[in-house]
Amino acid sequence: KKTWYVCHNRDPTAYRYQFQDDPFLSPRTSSEFTLFSLSQESGRSAAKFFINNNPKLFTKDFAEPHIPCLMPETVSLLLEEVSEEALKERIHLRRVTAAVDMYDQLLQAGTAVSMETTHDLLDLIALYCDRNPAEDGGPQTESSESGEEAKKKKGRFRQASYFLNATWKENNNAERIFNLLSEKDTRCYAALIRGMVRHGAYARAFSLYTDMLNNRITGDIHIFNALISAASEVREQYNERWDLITELLKQMNQQKIQPTLQTFNSVLKALRRCGFLAKTQALHTLSEMKALGIAPSLASFNHILVVFFRPGKLRSSGPGNVDILQEIMSEISGMSFTCQDPDDDNKDLELGYKVHALVEVGENRRLVGDPYQQSIYYGRFFNLLCMMEHADVVLKWYKRLIPSLYYPNTQGLKDLLQTLDTESRLDLIPTIWKGEHGLPASLVEEVLSLMARDKHSPEVQELFAQCALDIKTVYTGEGGWSRLEWTPAALSYIASLLLRTDKTQQAWEILQLFKTNNRVPSAELLEDFLLACHSSGSSQRAVELVQMSAAFCLSTTPKLAEKVLAQFELNEEQSMKDITILNTSFKNTFCKKRKKKTHAKDAKSNAKVTSLTMVEAINKERWKENS
Repeated sequence: KKTWYVCHNRDPTAYRYQFQDDPFLSPRTSSEFTLFSLSQESGRSAAKFFINNNPKLFTKDFAEPHIPCLMPETVSLLLEEVSEEALKERIHLRRVTAAVDMYDQLLQAGTAVSMETTHDLLDLIALYCDRNPAEDGGPQTESSESGEEAKKKKGRFRQASYFLNATWKENNNAERIFNLLSEKDTRCYAALIRGMVRHGAYARAFSLYTDMLNNRITGDIHIFNALISAASEVREQYNERWDLITELLKQMNQQKIQPTLQTFNSVLKALRRCGFLAKTQALHTLSEMKALGIAPSLASFNHILVVFFRPGKLRSSGPGNVDILQEIMSEISGMSFTCQDPDDDNKDLELGYKVHALVEVGENRRLVGDPYQQSIYYGRFFNLLCMMEHADVVLKWYKRLIPSLYYPNTQGLKDLLQTLDTESRLDLIPTIWKGEHGLPASLVEEVLSLMARDKHSPEVQELFAQCALDIKTVYTGEGGWSRLEWTPAALSYIASLLLRTDKTQQAWEILQLFKTNNRVPSAELLEDFLLACHSSGSSQRAVELVQMSAAFCLSTTPKLAEKVLAQFELNEEQSMKDITILNTSFKNTFCKKRKKKTHAKDAKSNAKVTSLTMVEAINKERWKENS
């Protein structure tokens, strides 16, 4: 007997359900989430295309119980004879061209087509603008975004058919079939008017509506919703647009057509392009909705906010507008929404929490939008938290949102690091870094910079050193991650962090990477290494440090050699190597200065060389005494 456990609460530590089949492809960043999601969807679409176009290869069904979605869809035409049933089949399969051809053949054969089938055919042609729909590319909603609004939304991944917007052509098959009808009813007019509005033929839609009135045919709610949404497209002046909307509403009342939620949302959406009239009329529209007992949807509140607030300037229109936002949040607080309208799809921390609390009610999270819109919402919410909340609260939300809901991009992680830096909570960086591979080199270097900037307690320094070793694997390409190119700063930061925890051997390995990757270490880093050598009493490494400095032709080599001679007990071989390096460095410096400086400065350099011979004599006497 199997026992099924249902988890009612979301696990914030788990990746999204769509990625749980393959843990290796669990995204850690926003870019990886986009890449993996698109790859997964592409594979699913390819599999669906193959199985639907080769149904004969998939005849066996092993699933118990039967799962229809796993079996091939019926996409091939089964009825070849000229009949109304064949026409219905083509309409059902959305074969626009084939359906029109079958309709013409029926007319030529003298076969009458029922009005119901004719309605379906006109709806199909008007919806897809007299062309076959793209493979697996469903139609957009009727009140889809206008061209201007669509252009503003950059960065989304859309189907290719989105960029090939169909335009309504005069005397297309929809109009031709419509004109052939001996009797035309409201449904016929509705199909064409909605199609014309959807595909940008606004003036023709109003012209057809006038023809409908002249023929004394009553409209329906779909016709008026479409015309109201197109009102701002056929009038230039703000007052003319509102007058047209008012006239359409009056005609609805005369024809005893009850407005719906979509009607009022169409009015509110049209008011977004009515300038100074919008605010007053929007409030009147909301009052009228309440009088008729129609509850606003998310799209209604969205249109109101757009009317009262300019994008990016929430407080630019006066403090009264903020009250509108507060009232809306009070109105919808605790409500669970369902999608009723196609459009259902300020740095105020308290208000931000109210909005997010609303998102978490019931299934409201599904209405945030597609993955792109979700990343925008959670990214802005997290940005607000980073600016306004304490580090502990931000980290709590970080654990709550990532990776189950949000994959932070570069800016999101920068905001988080800035918060930790501002509140002197850099000790939390190792917690943040854990698992954050695949980041750009600039952000990885910033993480290292913050850890290496100041000295902390031994416990924190140990965490930083372990984090630095983990970051090292990002540069070396271990663990299957793409390899980053070493920079002098990154090498210096990692070496410094290791030296602070007495991991001298591992730090020395990092130092060797400077030469391997043709990078030059800084004088400060060599000084830190010299201190570490002095603490451990490693004279051999001190000499090697001077040799490395000389190999890089660093100007600090003479000073470094003098410190080694003075601070370390060197044997004769080590001392002679060090002195040779020191003499060479002084000689090179002397020759360069002689060409550029006066004889007085040359004499000063000679004095340094003379003092060097005294250091040699002192060290030799020291060795004899020790012997």
